[in-house]
Amino acid sequence: KKQIISILSIVAKIVGLITLLYFFICSLDLLSSAFTLIGGRSAGNAFSNPIIQNPICGLMIGVVSTAFLQSSSTSSSIIITMVAAGLLGVPTAIPIIMGTNIGTSVTGILVSVTQAGDREVFRKAFSAATVHDMFNWLTVIILLPLEIIAGYLYHMTTALVNAADLTTGGDDQKFLKVITEPLTNLIVQVDKKVLDEIAAGKPGSENKSLLKEWCEYEVYNVTTKPDITSKDSSPCSPLLCLQQLMEPNNVRLILPDKHGIVCMVFLVGVYIFQGTTLSEAEVGAIVLVMSLILLIAALILMVKILKSLLQGSMASVIQRTINADFPGRAACLTGYVAILVGAIVTMLVQSSSVVASALTPLVGLGVVSVERVYPMMLGANIGTTSTAILAAFAASGDSIQASFQIAMCHLFFNLTGIIIWYPLPFMRSVPISLAKYLGSVTSEYRWFAVMYLIMMFFLIPLTIFALSIPGWYVLAAVGIPIILLMIAIGIINIIQSKKPNWLPAKMRTWEFLPEPLRSLKPLDRIVTRVLGCCCKCCTIEQDAGSLQEVKDAMASIDEKKGESKAEPSNIAGIQNKGMCTISELSYFHESGV
Repeated sequence: KKQIISILSIVAKIVGLITLLYFFICSLDLLSSAFTLIGGRSAGNAFSNPIIQNPICGLMIGVVSTAFLQSSSTSSSIIITMVAAGLLGVPTAIPIIMGTNIGTSVTGILVSVTQAGDREVFRKAFSAATVHDMFNWLTVIILLPLEIIAGYLYHMTTALVNAADLTTGGDDQKFLKVITEPLTNLIVQVDKKVLDEIAAGKPGSENKSLLKEWCEYEVYNVTTKPDITSKDSSPCSPLLCLQQLMEPNNVRLILPDKHGIVCMVFLVGVYIFQGTTLSEAEVGAIVLVMSLILLIAALILMVKILKSLLQGSMASVIQRTINADFPGRAACLTGYVAILVGAIVTMLVQSSSVVASALTPLVGLGVVSVERVYPMMLGANIGTTSTAILAAFAASGDSIQASFQIAMCHLFFNLTGIIIWYPLPFMRSVPISLAKYLGSVTSEYRWFAVMYLIMMFFLIPLTIFALSIPGWYVLAAVGIPIILLMIAIGIINIIQSKKPNWLPAKMRTWEFLPEPLRSLKPLDRIVTRVLGCCCKCCTIEQDAGSLQEVKDAMASIDEKKGESKAEPSNIAGIQNKGMCTISELSYFHESGV
């Protein structure tokens, strides 16, 4: 009987996990729609701005717009539409495509922030989220100058397109959205064609709503002869839609009036915000709150179920299986298989954000290592290009070549990045080490995650964008000294850790610098005061390890009473975690708290 109950419990947890995963993916789709409603018009206008002819400006527009839209698929499809319409040249579109690759990393970072409650889990989750980000930034740093100087991606894809026979377009495929749209379409429906029109500068597009109308219909004038002599797109009529809803088949209705005008009515669908008097931004804000609540709730429950499923021997078996290499000489192929798996899964779900967001909690729980997630993220980068390729094939015959070329630029950008940053172990370790360092910093200063998100995806890109407007020489005058300083600091850090005797005694540590230049502690003190966290209470993390450390520290205080300057190492460890000061811990213990 116990075995049956245990099996039923496991089955129920698996079903619950799949259900929560479905709602989690739906929340990501709603999050994308919310950001599109809030910032979609600004992003569309940015794509049509002549300043994007500057490659640095184009790159930064790609980063910021994709971070706003929360969807590289939307950004890349807008770019492809503009290229197909001849509004953007392929060389101009390449830096923007690079920027969309960076901007799509935001979703994984947002998911990792929801695990900030446990420092160790947060450290691992943030490392997993930023390893994707580090790869994209490092690849852009190498390939963008190469593209500006030599046109590497442009010439390679031109040769490929010329060799291919591309004359007809295909249809866009939805895959995963076939499952999620029935739910998300009941809440909100965004007309992304309007974004394309805004980006293309089409007259009247600014007056069109990003929220889908009640219905769409076309007017045909058949007063003179039975065949169609004129065709006109008209604004939506609620009356016609109400009549349409009353039809049994609910598909199409022909309504001739006394003047012989025939209206072909096509129902788009009914959803919560249909016909609302709220503005797009207000609807977007409401949907944003809804999606975040759904995302956080689904993620927390998923983590709880995973923790209960991955206990004891099962957890160790799964960890060993996922993180293990192939046996013998085939061990070197393990990472490449992980890349292939990441690419295939992303092609199926049509979203690298979904893959990254699903893997991030698993790394936080310790089920998957950062080293194993890294190649899967690289595969996701390849898989997400399938969306752009499908969008390119959906173009008309006369524009498919340019559309396909920019889609191939997206693919070869990621493939080249993998060739640079994966095959050689010492190159592979660079993005992984940077991501782990960011995870360590974030676990110590949790507010750093939000600051990193704002700085890397908004403030820094917008600052570079502003410096690029006057000309490259202004950006170079400001940027080159900063880059050289960062390189020098990195080299000194490596020498300090590997060969400190190579440096003068004073430079073997950074202690000679003022504290604000070598530590985040001064900023941390300011942030904690602003957030009201500098009170005389402390929060003890609810895990066995932390509780045991507190007990050990209390016992040590009893032993060390009377020693004014004694500070046991285990107490110092708790203080470093930001839980309590020594005096507070002693006070609570003596007070019987």
